[in-house]
Amino acid sequence: MGFLRSTAICPKSCAFLPFIMSETSDIIHFAVVGAGHIGKRHAHMINSNPRAQLVAVADVKIREEINLASEIPLYENLEDMLMHHANIDVVCIATPNGYHSQHAIQALSMGRHVVVEKPMALSTDECDAMMAEAKKRNKQIFCVMQNRFSPPSQWIKSLIQDNILGELYQVQVVCYWNRDHRYYKKGHWHGTADLDGGVLFTQFSHFVDLVFWLLGPLNIEFATASNFNHQSLTEFDDSGQVLFSFGKRGKGSLSYSTSLFNQNYESSITIIGEKGTVKLGGQYMNSVEYCDIQNYEMPVLPASEPPNDYGGYKGSAANHHFVIEEVINNLLHNKPTITSAEEGKSVVDIIETIHQVQKKHKQVID
Repeated sequence: MGFLRSTAICPKSCAFLPFIMSETSDIIHFAVVGAGHIGKRHAHMINSNPRAQLVAVADVKIREEINLASEIPLYENLEDMLMHHANIDVVCIATPNGYHSQHAIQALSMGRHVVVEKPMALSTDECDAMMAEAKKRNKQIFCVMQNRFSPPSQWIKSLIQDNILGELYQVQVVCYWNRDHRYYKKGHWHGTADLDGGVLFTQFSHFVDLVFWLLGPLNIEFATASNFNHQSLTEFDDSGQVLFSFGKRGKGSLSYSTSLFNQNYESSITIIGEKGTVKLGGQYMNSVEYCDIQNYEMPVLPASEPPNDYGGYKGSAANHHFVIEEVINNLLHNKPTITSAEEGKSVVDIIETIHQVQKKHKQVID
């Protein structure tokens, strides 16, 4: 499997027997595969939810490195973990991007629902394979689309749904971050074409998702890419510009880069509409920077969650608890979800199309 070796590790106390959990019907049992920064985040959010219980974790690292509670069985193989814990309801896939499809299909084929970190996969073909397996097994795929749950995102979504902005004319999206040698360590999956996939997949897919969620399908009209200062660090470009259209006659642009010095600068979206203009800004689209709408008074919004802090660098808002809560509500009470596989595939399709247009543009120039 590459990332997960074939040997299983389990504490002596569990002796390869099913982990004894509560039989309460209103508890969803989770497992996590991949115990890096995001996997640990999933584990923490599961443990923090009274209707969720963490059953086991699979990762190549030893327990001391992962720093999980000693009573949580740890495996180096996803299949062994699932076979030894029949009560696992949901597997959170937090492995490198290039493994998402493989690990999700494996969990689905063994009768588990899955929560897949962003991106859902690195191609629409992989997404289709995942969705086909889920349909075959009558299981659910939930995608991590955490920015949808931020109060500013929820607010601006309501403006559009209620037609408060009128017709949307123009949209500008800016994503300017830093990722340097502190992030792209030699021998790590970050920076590789097959496991990372590029900055739109790894750094900015949450913001591509937010644009899709707000505006609907995007028509990519032009895209170009450059590699300014990552030639020795990554197998892909670090920056790009995209022009797109949406709706009846809306026009938009996306400018993104990870070539900024030292730290993240901005992730923003400005929407110019018939009846007003709004802007979400800050480093992670987590604040309302501008609101000027005809006959409208800006409400007081709940505070946004802080960004995920990974030590040398930071990521999008820490909204994973909303994702876990949505999974539980869907599985226990059949409540609708805004993090479906179809939505996840749409984001992958947009990024895949941007990459294809960028490649054609380079071919023309060359």
